[in-house]
Amino acid sequence: MNSQSNLEIFSTRILNAPVEEVYKAFDDPSRLKNWWGPNGFTNTIHEFDLKPGGKWILTMHGPEKGNYENSSVFKIVKPNEFVSWKRISKPLFDMEIAFEKIADSKTKISFRMIFETVEECNKIRPFAEPKNEENFDRLEKEIMKT
Repeated sequence: MNSQSNLEIFSTRILNAPVEEVYKAFDDPSRLKNWWGPNGFTNTIHEFDLKPGGKWILTMHGPEKGNYENSSVFKIVKPNEFVSWKRISKPLFDMEIAFEKIADSKTKISFRMIFETVEECNKIRPFAEPKNEENFDRLEKEIMKT
């Protein structure tokens, strides 16, 4: 039997911003496109219906290797607290983002990627862990714009 940690990639960061501001950077597609993805990537968001059953369809434009189509369906949406979705394009996994108020101007954001197999998780882990950190760096820059 697999332990949950063998099926998950977990990344977290403390941000110097109120939880509402961190959440706004996610729930507003005009801001989300500025920071989602690793360094050098840009995004075209085709659909972003942030509600259970709503779709998130985007194209991530890589700096060197072309375009990456992403399709997901939102499962749970609790504003300023938690969002989860299921990817319906490869690689397949469930994604959870938790927004936790630490203090008035401090927020802990956590990404949890949940895979069905250890093999798939291990294939993605070497890339995802450092790229999630780049995501957090880009999010911090986006928040500082406001």
